[in-house]
Amino acid sequence: MNLYKENSLKIYNSLSKEKEVFIPINEGSVGMYVCGPTVYSNVHLGNVRTFMSFDLVFRYLKHLGFKVRYVRNITDAGHLENDADEGEDRIAKKARLEQIEPMEVVQRYTVDFHEVLKKFNNLPPSIEPTATGHIVEQIEMIKDILGKGMAYEVNGSVYFDVLKYNETEQYGILSGRNIEDSIHNTRVLDGQSEKKNPQDFALWKKASPEHIMRWPSPWSDGFPGWHLECTAMSTKYLGEQFDIHGGGMDLKFPHHECEIAQANCSNGQNPVNYWMHANMLTLNGQKMSKSTGNNILPDEIFSGKNTILGKPFSPSVTRFFMLQAHYRSNLDFSSLAIEASERGYQKLIHAIGMLHDLQVKDVTSFDLEKWIQACYDAMNDDFNSPVLIACLFEGVKYVHLINDKKESITKEDLEKLESVFNIFVFDILGLLEDSLEDNSEKLDGTVELLIRLRKEARDNKNWGLSDQIRDELLDLGIQLKDGKEGTTFSIN
Repeated sequence: MNLYKENSLKIYNSLSKEKEVFIPINEGSVGMYVCGPTVYSNVHLGNVRTFMSFDLVFRYLKHLGFKVRYVRNITDAGHLENDADEGEDRIAKKARLEQIEPMEVVQRYTVDFHEVLKKFNNLPPSIEPTATGHIVEQIEMIKDILGKGMAYEVNGSVYFDVLKYNETEQYGILSGRNIEDSIHNTRVLDGQSEKKNPQDFALWKKASPEHIMRWPSPWSDGFPGWHLECTAMSTKYLGEQFDIHGGGMDLKFPHHECEIAQANCSNGQNPVNYWMHANMLTLNGQKMSKSTGNNILPDEIFSGKNTILGKPFSPSVTRFFMLQAHYRSNLDFSSLAIEASERGYQKLIHAIGMLHDLQVKDVTSFDLEKWIQACYDAMNDDFNSPVLIACLFEGVKYVHLINDKKESITKEDLEKLESVFNIFVFDILGLLEDSLEDNSEKLDGTVELLIRLRKEARDNKNWGLSDQIRDELLDLGIQLKDGKEGTTFSIN
């Protein structure tokens, strides 16, 4: 079913800096490339947020009926320290410190990356190419750029000539940086650099004698520049021009800016129609950093073995927490924030569990179609997951009103309501039903225990304790209802 024909999806394009109606190059098909990890350490929560954001995009595009080719690379060579053209390769440095082979580092942290994303229920990409698997393609692209006079070779290294490129094109078109201002604010090279200009970036680097990861090329034994990898791989699997390129906000400059320049030069056209960037995740109001200790790994959240949180939280609760913010917004991770998300998560799943027990009537007393459309409108507005979640909680309210016999629903509409909840909660948001049901059962059992303790207090005329249990549960969003057949509860 081609729902994309019925839905006008808008995407915020970092290139135009405004929302645009999404029109793919080929009707019914989408090519999407997302910059993957440099596999030299455990994937951290900020990385996870980026990949989760594009998992949401991938899921919704598939739901709309698009045939999506989602390419996400693995950087396993060429990414030097501080994203610079000088210094040590991050993977080689890790290998040297641990006295193991670089590919052992790559294997260890690629496995960790996959395992963590699987726990968060991220769908795998269609293709996951590696930088080292595409050395030939990168060398050929460098030859092409050199042949067009937009790069130069010095002592076995090859650099892209940014100033020459900027004579006919705009370097800075994505980030909004002005090359003239950059030149004015940059100190003159001290003669130690091989570059003609500080703005130039490496396409190929000659390997120093101690550099472990190296490949033969027409210029030297060396390795490709970090920026070139993504251009070569995206071109190979998605073509010279494709629909969506995604990544973290920190990649906009220089990485994505360099990608545009390389592709423009090599292929003669801008490579991407829609550039998308996910924003940062902070921890207790500060940037996540391993060096300062202001950092938490996903497995530390799941196990509870950390100094930041008071208890463990499941992958689905953590996923729900992150999707409660729009992918382009800053999001701060804290104990209070994820505890609030856990309560909301349990409330949502509890309501879905109630659907099977609702009584049907001859009429539906609320506008179900309007609610369904509101859910689609949220996702069509640049994948606005927090607005979608707010709409889903409107549905939760209807479920409780139906359960309290203040609203009614037909059998046919109840089936549609359940289907829409399943689509948006499990298929699009990607929450896991099995772990959620476990939490729901634990919550039910806990509340039932408190109801029994309250009944004993009432039987013993301990009205103070009885009222305290009722009032404190109400503060947590759990309302007790006393009736002829006993006490029931609902989660508000």
